[in-house]
Amino acid sequence: MATVQGAELFEVIVDGGESAKNLNRPGLQRLLGLVDSGKVEAVIIAKLDRLTRSVKDLCSLLELFEKRSVALISVAESLDTASAAGRLVITIMAAVSQWEREAIGERTRDALRHKRTSGERVGNIRFGFRLSPDGKHVEPDPGEQGVLTEIGHLRQSGHTMRGIAAALNGKALRTRCGSAWRLEHVARIIKQATGPR
Repeated sequence: MATVQGAELFEVIVDGGESAKNLNRPGLQRLLGLVDSGKVEAVIIAKLDRLTRSVKDLCSLLELFEKRSVALISVAESLDTASAAGRLVITIMAAVSQWEREAIGERTRDALRHKRTSGERVGNIRFGFRLSPDGKHVEPDPGEQGVLTEIGHLRQSGHTMRGIAAALNGKALRTRCGSAWRLEHVARIIKQATGPR
């Protein structure tokens, strides 16, 4: 593309393994430094969503590029922001890309919520429950439920989290992994008690 544009290739920047969901990436920061210092006249990218997937970030980048008289050229989309039409199309494409990413996120959240409502396992099983014999759903764990009840009673009677940990250890009760109770364990259990299974 640099040859097609009749441009001299100044530098190739690769952000390996970095997500394009934000601008806080080493390669992109290097690129912005070059643009801001006026060392480049054009930025050539393989594909728009490799630069950013945020319309807001894209608009900020386009504004910076325009201010520094730097063209943004996307190979996959055959777009060049040297023209107003190119800037319009690239902004619309970024908006669609962001919508697609957010729609996927919503569908994923809905699917996980449905699984939780149906009693299916989602991620780590919280304290007080265990995987049922079918390997798909979760069910109460009698031993851990007893510990949860004890934590609830201690909390209602005004014990601090550190005090609850000490009381559990005093009764020789142990965490799921068999270790002594600490303040952090109790805090996590209390937080999980109000969250989804």
